[in-house]
Amino acid sequence: MDAPLSGHHVAVLLGGISSEREVSLVSGRECADALERLGAKVSRVDAGRDVAEVLARLKPDVVFNALHGAWGEDGCVQGILETLQIPYTHSGVLASALAMDKAKAKAVLAAAGVTVPGGGLYNRFDVAREHVMAPPYVVKANAEGSSVGVYIVRDRANRPPQEILEPSWTYGEEVMVEPFVRGLELAVGVMDGKAMTVTEILTEREFYDYEAKYAQGGSQHIVPARMPPHALEKAMELSERAHAALGCRGVTRSDLRYDDINDILVLLEVNTQPGMTPTSLVPEQAAAQGVDFDRLVLWITEDAYGRGGAGSIASSGDAPAQGSPRQEVGRAG
Repeated sequence: MDAPLSGHHVAVLLGGISSEREVSLVSGRECADALERLGAKVSRVDAGRDVAEVLARLKPDVVFNALHGAWGEDGCVQGILETLQIPYTHSGVLASALAMDKAKAKAVLAAAGVTVPGGGLYNRFDVAREHVMAPPYVVKANAEGSSVGVYIVRDRANRPPQEILEPSWTYGEEVMVEPFVRGLELAVGVMDGKAMTVTEILTEREFYDYEAKYAQGGSQHIVPARMPPHALEKAMELSERAHAALGCRGVTRSDLRYDDINDILVLLEVNTQPGMTPTSLVPEQAAAQGVDFDRLVLWITEDAYGRGGAGSIASSGDAPAQGSPRQEVGRAG
């Protein structure tokens, strides 16, 4: 590939202050390396509370947001970038905040016709005291990503998870409790509003948790998923609908469950800052479509440029360059 980003200065936000800092360091490193291969001048910014001052000093043309989790993915950093009027990758303030809040996101998704699990928000002390619904069910932090703070309460479990009472629990006083959906663990990457394909995730761990997602060998990915064609198509349709309903832009990843016995498909959540590590799902899906990692990073960066000012929607005159990967990644056949 030539150097399509030659002459452009890209600041890559990585690390940050969330529980997903270590993963973000890897995502950011991979993306920064790709941007340099694409010819960009790259400033790697380990995003702390002084990120506004750092960016004001650097004056980048665009920010590649490789942060994961609270603060970097929930609208806070996006608000800073809006204030600084710097174009940035991925979703804007509202979509980022909405997708991170599982309870509010579920309400919006359900109203848009997306099948989501039941359940609701409960005080963590009430949840730890007694079963608030019949097992099996899932207890999860309401505003964390990468399966942080998630516990599965199995059928015939004697008591709820006590971990949510420990001093180390820093994920808020309310937790999401929802019925456990058995079946296939799925993920769908959505790019420019179009689903790429469906990945089936196999892991020997209890579920697709933080270690399964990011540790080498923690999970096995099957692309496309082994499921009936109608269900595969439905998973892609629901993911596209969820991306649109939350107002997302750029690249997202939806996590779903498919109960293959009862033919029930449920969308669990939408991730607005999908991982970009060597074990991540979105780069793998793009590769299955014939788009390598560098071209994926180029598309994400071009997408931010194409919108012009921070948070704006690209006008018809802001079309990407000829041969852009934006035109190459579409729905899997």
